[in-house]
Amino acid sequence: MVGPARPLFVLFGSSIVQFSFGDGGWGSILANLYSRQADILVRGYAGWNSRQALQVLHHLFPKDSPIQPSLVIVYFGGNDSVLPFPSSKKPCVPLSEYVENMKKIAIHLKSLSEKTRVIFLTAPPVSYDLIKEKLSLEQAECRTLESCRKYAEACKELCKKIDVKCIDVWSAIQKRDDWLTSCFTDGVHLTAEGSEIVAEEILKVLEEADWEPSLHWKTLPIEFDIPIELSPKR
Repeated sequence: MVGPARPLFVLFGSSIVQFSFGDGGWGSILANLYSRQADILVRGYAGWNSRQALQVLHHLFPKDSPIQPSLVIVYFGGNDSVLPFPSSKKPCVPLSEYVENMKKIAIHLKSLSEKTRVIFLTAPPVSYDLIKEKLSLEQAECRTLESCRKYAEACKELCKKIDVKCIDVWSAIQKRDDWLTSCFTDGVHLTAEGSEIVAEEILKVLEEADWEPSLHWKTLPIEFDIPIELSPKR
């Protein structure tokens, strides 16, 4: 363990989390802002859905760990919402199961400590034309805008019921006029422009949340902000 201890933020999710530390990714934006205030860890698993997340939840976030995260940002939903591929053996996750899985994830994370805060990200929209061009026609047919909308709405409704902060990525991205062509690398995964939207929404929630202590970067103490005298070398 490298000291001194800082607040620990964990990003937990599928490929949008795994790739979030890429060039201009939303994880890298947060890491840059919090570089002297919090440690940000990525636990991202490309291709995963909420069913798989639930299977490893207790391994990733053990209740008996001496250090618990101050914040966990969770993203699952995009892969859950995928309609069954004709050539795929991977089962889809029905909407009702997705909601139940996310509820269990939230309950576990909130139980880690009194100070552990949780934010859920909804499924983003998708760009049919880009998926067809960059991936395949089959994937474009199976990743539909309407299916993403249903899972995003379900995530929002769940968060209201269980008092978890929720970022409506579905709506936030579509506020940009050119979102279909500017926010995705392949119709599914985020460009720097798409990531900037996600990062801005996360920071907005952190600034407005009435959490004690606040986890917004403007309020957290800066490590070694006051000059210190180093002990002479021996």
